[in-house]
Amino acid sequence: MLHRRHGLPDGWEAIAGRVGWWHCFTADEQAALAEITDWLLRHKHWEAAHDFALTDEITVTIALQAAMLVLGLATDDFREVSAIIVYPSAMQSGGVSAGPISGTVSDGMIPVLGEAHSSRGPLILAWDETIAAAHHPGRGHNVVFHEFAHKLDMLFDDIADGTPHLGGRIEPAHWVTVCTEAFDALQAGHHRPPLQEYGATNPAEFFAVATESFFDVPRSLAHHEPKLYDVLRAYYQQDPAARPQP
Repeated sequence: MLHRRHGLPDGWEAIAGRVGWWHCFTADEQAALAEITDWLLRHKHWEAAHDFALTDEITVTIALQAAMLVLGLATDDFREVSAIIVYPSAMQSGGVSAGPISGTVSDGMIPVLGEAHSSRGPLILAWDETIAAAHHPGRGHNVVFHEFAHKLDMLFDDIADGTPHLGGRIEPAHWVTVCTEAFDALQAGHHRPPLQEYGATNPAEFFAVATESFFDVPRSLAHHEPKLYDVLRAYYQQDPAARPQP
């Protein structure tokens, strides 16, 4: 079901107030987030799958969390996002995929919480996971952060390779050195909290997983992975560990 595009609806403040991180931002940051959220609601196609009906709560909750990623960047960095398709819950996918343990694979049906398609393709999200992460932050997992990070990764070259367009904010060689060290450790089976093991799948998934940690458990990431936190802070032009925590 297509959703008629419009900006922020009446009562959006109450919806934003239920997103756990909202009250951690300053008034000026909240105003900027509202402007980005409004832009996403107006300029992107919103659609529901499986006879699921989109509501203002769904679209605002998703758009607001996505807006957090580009608060220090630009809305144009989301130009590869053509549409957001929302499923009521996880989709089931078959075929060979990375297994739960590094170096293993699985060929059974697995739940898919989200997908980000290249070539200006759609971004797909499971609503039950989205709302859980929005209302209960601090778990180190957020499907909106994860999938929108993939779209940032694809900017300019349409390739998800774990290195987004750095825009001169950080030396590419330093980015690669820091990220590769943590990625290789995960692939070797080492525990690197708060990074999820799924980050060992490939460099693209590592960047998405690191983004989840950076925004959802920033102080933990800064404590355990200070070098990784610093390069992400330079890229995103934000310091979420310095904000009050939800």
